[in-house]
Amino acid sequence: MNSVEWWVATKSSPTALLKWLKDQYHGEVTAATRMRELILIYPANPKWKQTVETIAQQEETHAQWVGALLTARGVHPEVLQKRERYWENTLKQITDWDTGCAVAAHAEAMRLERIRAICNDPDAPSDVREVFGKILPQEEFHEKAFRSFTTDVAMKRTLEGHLAGMNELGLVP
Repeated sequence: MNSVEWWVATKSSPTALLKWLKDQYHGEVTAATRMRELILIYPANPKWKQTVETIAQQEETHAQWVGALLTARGVHPEVLQKRERYWENTLKQITDWDTGCAVAAHAEAMRLERIRAICNDPDAPSDVREVFGKILPQEEFHEKAFRSFTTDVAMKRTLEGHLAGMNELGLVP
């Protein structure tokens, strides 16, 4: 299924929407942690590392915004104990700065498709569309930054894991 089909199915089920929001909160919190691990483990240009720290801080802000959506729906936001199907296929590909940024660029591009589907849907719940409308430009920046910090070789080397992760999520590229 593509991102628009996924969104139509998700928004039409209160249970699916709530599960997805929980997953989004989890994803935003864990993304910030993963990004900070990247800048601690692998050598890179200090300016690039500062940009990644800025991105990690933005991910934490996104978690707060998604957390507010959950709270408004009577759910306490929390990091989940769950199988991370996409990341099981991609994280093992990280061997250096370039592959770490390539994995992040692929993930951000995938996420952007979903966010755009939400933002372009006039029938999306207004609070969800508003929050993801604020997230969208920052996620566009994240994808562009990670792509600029990596190489074409690393992007190609990590593509197979990205596609396998998308398949695990039931998404088609």
